[in-house]
Amino acid sequence: MRHALVGRDEVFDHAWRSLREPGPVLLEGPVGIGKTALLRVLIAEATQAGWPVLTCAPTECETDLPFAALADLLRPLADLVVDLPRPQRVAAEVVLLTRDSDETVDERVVGAATRSLLEAALAAGRPVLVAVDDAPWLDRPSERALRFALRRVGPGLATLVSCRSSNGPALRAAPLGLDTGRGRLTRLALTPLDVGALHHVLRERIGATLSRPLLARIAREADGNPLVAIEVARAVQRLPQPPEPAQDLPVASSIHQLLGDVLGGLPAWCRDAVRLAALLSVPLLRDLAAAGVAPQAFDAAEEAGLLVVTPVRVEFAHPVYAAAVRAGIPPGVRRGLHRRLAEVVADPDERVRHLALCTTSADPVVADALAAAAARQYARGAPEAAANLYEAAARLTPADDRAGHGERLLAAARCRFDCGDHPGARAAAEAVAAGFHGDVRAEALLLRAVVAWSADEPGVTAVEAAGQALTAARPDSPLAGRIHAHLALFVDLPDPARAHAEAAIALLTGPGGDRSLLAAALLHLFFNEVRAGEPPRTELLDRALVMEGAEPSWLAGTIPAIWWKAIDDPAQARTRLAGLLDRAAARGDEPSQYELLKHLGETELLAGRWSAAERHIAAARDLGELLGTELTAETWLAGLLDALRGRLDSAGRVAEAGIRLGEELDDDWCRRIHLQLGAFVALCAGRTAEAAAGYGRLAATVDRMGLAEPLAQRFEPDWIEACVGAGDLATARATLDRLAERHRRMPRPWTLLGLARSRALLDSAGGVDPSAALDDLAAARAAVAPDVLPLDRARCLLVAGMVQRRLRRKRPAREALQVAAAEFDAIGATAFAGRARAEAARLGGRPPAPSDLTATEERVARLAAQGRTSRAIADELFVSPKTVETNLSRVYRKLGISRRAELGAALARSSDVKS
Repeated sequence: MRHALVGRDEVFDHAWRSLREPGPVLLEGPVGIGKTALLRVLIAEATQAGWPVLTCAPTECETDLPFAALADLLRPLADLVVDLPRPQRVAAEVVLLTRDSDETVDERVVGAATRSLLEAALAAGRPVLVAVDDAPWLDRPSERALRFALRRVGPGLATLVSCRSSNGPALRAAPLGLDTGRGRLTRLALTPLDVGALHHVLRERIGATLSRPLLARIAREADGNPLVAIEVARAVQRLPQPPEPAQDLPVASSIHQLLGDVLGGLPAWCRDAVRLAALLSVPLLRDLAAAGVAPQAFDAAEEAGLLVVTPVRVEFAHPVYAAAVRAGIPPGVRRGLHRRLAEVVADPDERVRHLALCTTSADPVVADALAAAAARQYARGAPEAAANLYEAAARLTPADDRAGHGERLLAAARCRFDCGDHPGARAAAEAVAAGFHGDVRAEALLLRAVVAWSADEPGVTAVEAAGQALTAARPDSPLAGRIHAHLALFVDLPDPARAHAEAAIALLTGPGGDRSLLAAALLHLFFNEVRAGEPPRTELLDRALVMEGAEPSWLAGTIPAIWWKAIDDPAQARTRLAGLLDRAAARGDEPSQYELLKHLGETELLAGRWSAAERHIAAARDLGELLGTELTAETWLAGLLDALRGRLDSAGRVAEAGIRLGEELDDDWCRRIHLQLGAFVALCAGRTAEAAAGYGRLAATVDRMGLAEPLAQRFEPDWIEACVGAGDLATARATLDRLAERHRRMPRPWTLLGLARSRALLDSAGGVDPSAALDDLAAARAAVAPDVLPLDRARCLLVAGMVQRRLRRKRPAREALQVAAAEFDAIGATAFAGRARAEAARLGGRPPAPSDLTATEERVARLAAQGRTSRAIADELFVSPKTVETNLSRVYRKLGISRRAELGAALARSSDVKS
């Protein structure tokens, strides 16, 4: 098709180079400048190059048809739908095949399915071109799904979009977020054509052969715009004779005015037919025939170049022609035409659109039809379209149907929330709450609370709105139970949260109750009883897990994982979180993925799998930046990881900034986690008095909140170490009692190790014979598996080495410190490894030569030389396979070898040298 492109060779070459990178290209310019022609030639070039091409060309009328553009664009990938995860497969079938489904499709799932289909198309290894002509006319659900997918699909995707602009490429933001994606956006403004190019266009499009002076005048009148030039030339052809040099040309100030003259010259029946076609979203001949319009009625318009009649539909020569026709219809005539179409069109959603446009006063039949259409669009994954329809239904609901009016406004507000429009949902919920009473007001206030919680508004906002909802609802109703279930999440203090959970369970148990919310309430009751210091009633946890089935409630889905993290069961926590993450990814639920990645990062930090933790934290940060969140939790986790790895300056900056933020927001959670981080950094840096003070502030905050058991915060052993280092043994002993009480209530591996470590430190510092404490420390370490709390187990060895050194027991001290350093090295705990080696250096005597193997390295090396696998060695030595591999790496370096097969000979040589 390139031969048909006139005057655009340079811009074509620029666009094609950019697409081949591949990258996004935006074609900009006023209506009629030739964007569509250039886009079609680029599509043809990509097709000829063997690229899969996905394209759509939405029109103004199609903006009210949810997923119309997306269905056109993805239709070539229909064969790939069968391989999608089930939620995405259902969504794709609804969108592409317009199948009804018993399940409500989440809009986010449509975006995830779009992304998956594009990635599947890219799997063949060839570039894929996504081309959208006239992006501003994309229906909102298609636009949102494409925006979601295009920002997340990996390399290999070329995007070509055209967009009209009135004054060149002065758009502030590119459509579909093209200027915020991975590739650099190429913006190409199409400039006016010169006289020579317009001569070729006019000759090809309308067969006009004009004199050079007249052609120059038309070019000036059209300002180089080919579409305007075509219509001016046609207007000139309709003149009785060519215009004289001093005679004005037909007015070209507006393409609408030029086309108005064309329409005015059509027979009345033809003009009526053209208007009906322009008002249809898709002008199908079957609908036009049902409205009494035969294909022959368009003959005059076809001869005038306005449109083309195909075997199935009427196609306007340019979208602006249809827009000009619609703009010229008088309002009264337009309502009559919409009424006429509403009586005959086959598609129910198209019928509803015309009903809404021809109805000006309350009408219960039309209002019911609009509400039914809203429910269909919501079920199809188009909540924004559903919100607009619900609002239209509410406007047309008779005044005496107060309940119906409120329910429809409330449904619209919920749809605003479901499509991520938090400001719109907030305003709509507040308006409903202000205008209605009873259950409608209570539901609106509950929605307002959920919006506040989801939009990261101050926590008190959600609590206050839910409290007002509780006042508006009947105290003994299931609605009141639902509100209590939400308050169990919103309230951070354990005692009131537990009371709300108990009320929710009482009101939701039995007929009419919500099983998902009941399961969430059970989990919150369990969670807050534990936080309040009650013995854990795990039967509540078990009952909730059975009740929730395969779909955990967002109100409490992470509580089981938080519990398993707290009792040092990383395998169960990891399995739970990974399952939730897979479900959220399949549904395109990125806010949930964001939360789950943070929990996974913390799980792996505690389990000593710091590389995995780093990946989860980085993924959470990337997703948080994409979602525009505050990044508090993942920044704190990254700071904690830095501290563990010895990057204390970076971690300290995170702690300081987080403490300031917690004070500014009066946010106890933010304050707590950053106080703990700051104290830990000070402890690692040897600033024990500062660390002790920081832990004291943390404990005061925890106590003020009534958190007898702050599950995620295990700070007492470090507080004791800091107090011992600062010489404050009285506080250290009081803190030991506090830790012992936590262990008595809930014995866990970390409390077992922490108690043993702390008692050894205190006995040594207090002048008590620490021998018994050292025995207990060794027993505690042996009782905890190597893959559970590897950092804590290594710190036990560090403390044992320090205490043995103070007792002048050099050999056991050196052995403990050497193994501790090796275990710290294995997980990357640089600062602690340095402390272990510094303690060993204080033992005096001849330090081992760099090539000497430590006791652990020698044991690992000899077992490996015997042919044992890393797993077998790990089992025998009670360490992790990763620790084995880390030790082998150091052995290879010290012995100057590169593989296991050389170990036997190298060890023999080393023995000969020593002897």
